[in-house]
Amino acid sequence: MIFVIAKPFIVVNSGEMGIKATAGKFDPIPMEPGFHLFIPFIQQVFIVDTKVRIMNYSSTEDLGEVSQRGSGIKRNAAISVLDARGLPVSIDLTVQYKLEAAKSPQTIATWGMAWEDKIINPVVRDVTRSVVGKFNAEELPQRRNEIAINIEEGIRKAIEAQPGQPVELLTVQLREIILPVKIKEQIERVQVAKQEVERTRYEVERTNQEALKRAAEAEGQAKAKEINAQGIAKAIKIEADANAYANKEISKSLTGELLKLRQIEVQGRFNDALRENKDAKIFLTPGGSTPNIWVDTKDKQQQTSIK
Repeated sequence: MIFVIAKPFIVVNSGEMGIKATAGKFDPIPMEPGFHLFIPFIQQVFIVDTKVRIMNYSSTEDLGEVSQRGSGIKRNAAISVLDARGLPVSIDLTVQYKLEAAKSPQTIATWGMAWEDKIINPVVRDVTRSVVGKFNAEELPQRRNEIAINIEEGIRKAIEAQPGQPVELLTVQLREIILPVKIKEQIERVQVAKQEVERTRYEVERTNQEALKRAAEAEGQAKAKEINAQGIAKAIKIEADANAYANKEISKSLTGELLKLRQIEVQGRFNDALRENKDAKIFLTPGGSTPNIWVDTKDKQQQTSIK
């Protein structure tokens, strides 16, 4: 009965460590997960969480909500920071870390059970304020990645510099940068102006491209007309050259003997016309190398022409 009431044993679960204190003095060797005996009233066992823990700094979560035991999540107000000009800025962060199991007795002996609020919380706030305070508020959104890296590196360096390195820092996530309303409105106006400039630049570029396209089409049409005109001119020249060559060859064939022969032929036709129509009027009209002979008889009904 006394054994049950005194309960001289404890079960340490996975992800936990037991720290035994004898007459108020902590045993330097932690109790691993499992079943352990201790002396009631003289010894006391404290259970500490060695799993990954999360500390949220937020301006939107219900800070009054008490975390359930074993959830491993602590909630804090957003970190208030003054920028380089003294304007207020709020930073939302999430920090993941865990207690070094083998060093947990010394950590609890030094910092107590509220070790998170003494090791993690002050470091996170101090580093965040130091990093963000170097910038003007309107710079923060554009330099978010740089700021996030600097915050994580600063927190990690500060945690690792703690005597005995009681905590392992896992990650630091910069979730949100909350700017003053006026600064936010100013940034929005700048963004709108930039977008308008980009839109105008795009319109100008598009207009230039269309103008270049029309110029190229006009140049192509002019070139096509030029080529077409050159082709026509070349065809005309070829035809003229051919006609000139033909005329030249024809002129070469018009020898004196040939002309005499043509004259004899014409004279013969002339004589034949006179024999048939002695009283007729005979007209000679040009006809190339051979003139045309027109015979106008006295009878109007019998007009003839001889070639």
